[in-house]
Amino acid sequence: MRQDTDGFSGRLRLDLTGSASTPLVVLGNFEVENRWAVDEPGLPTVQFSGSRAIVNRMDEFGLLLGGEGDYIVLKAPPDEEYLEYLSRLGIGLPAVLSVRDQDPRHVVTEDVLADPDMPAELTRLARAGARLWPHGVSDLEERLAERCGLPLAGPPAAVCKAVNSKIYSRLAASAAGLRVPPGGVCRDLDELAAECDRARAWLSRGRTVVLKDAYGVSGRGIFVVSGQRQIGHLQEICARRAARSANRLVSIVMEEWLPKRTDLNYQFTIDQAGAVRFDFVKEALTANGVHLGHQMPARLDRRQRDELADSVAALGARLAADGYHGIVGVDGLISTDGVLYPVIEINARNNMSTYQERLRQLFCASDQTLLAKYFPVRLRRPVPFSEVRDCLGDLLLTQGSGTGLLVNNFATLNAAFPGAAVRHGHRQIGRTGGANRRRGGPPPGRAQRNAATACINMEENSP
Repeated sequence: MRQDTDGFSGRLRLDLTGSASTPLVVLGNFEVENRWAVDEPGLPTVQFSGSRAIVNRMDEFGLLLGGEGDYIVLKAPPDEEYLEYLSRLGIGLPAVLSVRDQDPRHVVTEDVLADPDMPAELTRLARAGARLWPHGVSDLEERLAERCGLPLAGPPAAVCKAVNSKIYSRLAASAAGLRVPPGGVCRDLDELAAECDRARAWLSRGRTVVLKDAYGVSGRGIFVVSGQRQIGHLQEICARRAARSANRLVSIVMEEWLPKRTDLNYQFTIDQAGAVRFDFVKEALTANGVHLGHQMPARLDRRQRDELADSVAALGARLAADGYHGIVGVDGLISTDGVLYPVIEINARNNMSTYQERLRQLFCASDQTLLAKYFPVRLRRPVPFSEVRDCLGDLLLTQGSGTGLLVNNFATLNAAFPGAAVRHGHRQIGRTGGANRRRGGPPPGRAQRNAATACINMEENSP
């Protein structure tokens, strides 16, 4: 494994493109798993349009991933005072491009493909040597890359989808000799029947079972089971679906729901030659499989850290042999008896922790603790950043303060509020404005409630 000899952003650029000077075009197509899951026979899920609008504005996280000399494509221009706040902290920001019209229901890639001018601008950047760096690569990002002649900074969609499957996670970890929770994979109705029989035996002894959609995301597609009737109901649903489609395939993992002391999220990077670098490990804050944030540094003893490093080397070698390169995020856990389970699932994409790491290195000293989390906010009206800034007052992190709150995504706050996109519909080029062109506004966001629930993602440093 290689040693860390450069800053986080510089190392990522080198690993992704082979050159530390390659300009990157960042694209925040969050929850790309939804695209990978198309036509996959996993568990049934429900998606609300209000939450979809919020997730799609998570594209703004990329502001703090790219740096000066890079570019980011957003669904709408950032709040100008929010950009000013980031600049006053001394954070180098990428040049911003935003689409002419955005649909809150669409990921940013769909908006870019529908934009009459953006592909031409991306083609110009491609001619200057830029590479496209999406949150994750699906067929949409491949289509955009091909249309603009903008090479991808990562493997093709088919490889990313295969590696991101929870079935692949379990099989790859086992093949690498790593400890996995008791359980098995279900790729057809016969395997599902066998695993359901095992689950019933566990349930009869008081053990808890979890069923996972191979392409579930953000807590959706996870079904924690405590009764045998639920197992039978799942089998009935899968059997009816198979009868309708004449397809007996399923994409489900069944495992024991382990009693845990700590959830972990760690990242490693595989360069184009297959060399593996361990980037970081953080404690993940979760509830019923839903991501709530991170705490850094992770509270691991030396034995656990050494075992995790060995796991990264073995798992990275396996992924490289299967044709994957780029960023890998892995969820693991430490059980209540102190045993490390290094692979609960593999994420073949950027992770929430990816977008935090540059900030951690910029602002968090070695003897400090950093907490990253989101805060639900109910709105009666759209709120500008200046109002949030004034309300937080001295709590906000400022240049040289050493501790405080740092807002690392503001766009999600107003994303699901009906009509909140009144400032959208123009393109912004440059860090704080540049050449702005006024366009017609997009359709209003669809929210499920009059008071939309949004997320502000903040990070807190404390001694």
